[in-house]
Amino acid sequence: MKAIGRSLVGRRASSLHDASRVSRITPCITSRTFTKPAFAPKPIIDIKHIRQAPGLYEQNCIDRNYGAHSKNSWRIIELHEQWLALQQSARELRSRNKQLRDQIAKDGAEKQKALGEAKAMKTELSEVEAKETQLQEEIEALAQDLPNLSSTHTPVGTEATLVDYIGEHPDPSNSKPWKSHVDIGQQLGILDFAGASQTSGWGWYFLVGDGAMLEQALVQYALSVARGKRWKVVAPPSLVYSHIASACGFQPRDQNDEQQVYAIEQPEKDKAKPQLALAGTAEIPLAGMKANAVLNEAELPLKTVGVSRCYRAEAGARGADTKGLYRVHEFTKVEMFAWAAPDQTGEDHFAATDASSSETVFEEMLGMQHEILTALGLHCRILEMPTTDLGASAIRKRDIEAFFPSRRSIDDGWGEVTSTSMCTDYQSRRLHTRLRTAHANKLGFPFTLNGTALAVPRVLAAILENHWDEKSATVRIPPVLQPFMGGQTEISKQA
Repeated sequence: MKAIGRSLVGRRASSLHDASRVSRITPCITSRTFTKPAFAPKPIIDIKHIRQAPGLYEQNCIDRNYGAHSKNSWRIIELHEQWLALQQSARELRSRNKQLRDQIAKDGAEKQKALGEAKAMKTELSEVEAKETQLQEEIEALAQDLPNLSSTHTPVGTEATLVDYIGEHPDPSNSKPWKSHVDIGQQLGILDFAGASQTSGWGWYFLVGDGAMLEQALVQYALSVARGKRWKVVAPPSLVYSHIASACGFQPRDQNDEQQVYAIEQPEKDKAKPQLALAGTAEIPLAGMKANAVLNEAELPLKTVGVSRCYRAEAGARGADTKGLYRVHEFTKVEMFAWAAPDQTGEDHFAATDASSSETVFEEMLGMQHEILTALGLHCRILEMPTTDLGASAIRKRDIEAFFPSRRSIDDGWGEVTSTSMCTDYQSRRLHTRLRTAHANKLGFPFTLNGTALAVPRVLAAILENHWDEKSATVRIPPVLQPFMGGQTEISKQA
């Protein structure tokens, strides 16, 4: 295994854009700008485990660059002790109240005195109960803000570990002249950035002619691979409630205070309505599809694949690192999402069979990504990502990066094209997705996983750069895509 230095600048963050049905897009400022409606899933966080291992959670926050939350676990312990003290006070008040009721039931000189004391005690008990509720809410909020614990497979720090390569390097000497996909696409007439800048601004684009057809071919090919392995195709909505996105681990701003979400300004008359968001990935609506639901053991693993438009606010500043299709605000992506049986056993978990375990599904996702990228003729490297690169929900993440010849001056040409994350019960606890098995007396929580089957812009860009023939001024279409383009074998200049 080889360690590879990683820069956090410009790395893909888990992101989406807040939205509503009406009005204009405005930046969202904090992670708590929306109010949960009454029907929102009620999170069930394992607060007992947090109290039992505060140091573990503190170090995990530090390792994952969540320094602002590193003391949450210790604060939870303090608040819990205050809550226990209030519980004791409440018990004493209720016990004294019972004695007073007995006195009030009797006639005599003590009755009026008991009535007065009971009235004062009722007020005091109400105040104690209100404080208890306030403490519980604060404890739950602090617990929900903590990122998932990291897997033992995950390297601590900022450096990823090289796992393997896919395909042969097209130019190991770095001496061959290469063209950027921007130049190729514009020369062929299949990419239009100028028109998009007038229409929508920087970070947007038009795919034209064979460029648009290549996008559809990529989507259909990825779906054909997933369907061949019995993944259920779902067409998810693009709009989701903000509380669903938050439960999945997506916040308006990341831990580096980089904007991830476009918030949609709502008219004053609609302020009380639940905030909506434009999903940054189909992971969010697919996860939300089973919010407040109970899954049966026999259903697992439940594997879905969805095609959606994705909306990202953090497309980055204008520069070589974000040139062309590499980092954009909107794109098409085929996303895998699955619910699997927990891998560990214990008081709150169930033993998984080999076929239904999250480890098995994780490996299947990686296998599908390997198959797709190999068939597209791309040279890639597979990385086990470090703690600082994990989103809030992931316990473990593997990225696959393709070689982009035009980006050789940036990270030696490597650029992420797929990502696979194992999230254990982080999302299912926050979405109130439960699991019923024949081997337990109570409901548990399934594990969730997500992975990119194919993100169109970067893969399309990699195909243009790696399959460009300067002599004929054409791009070779990978054979697996040709059936979805009417048998066309190459892309030449558009008429």
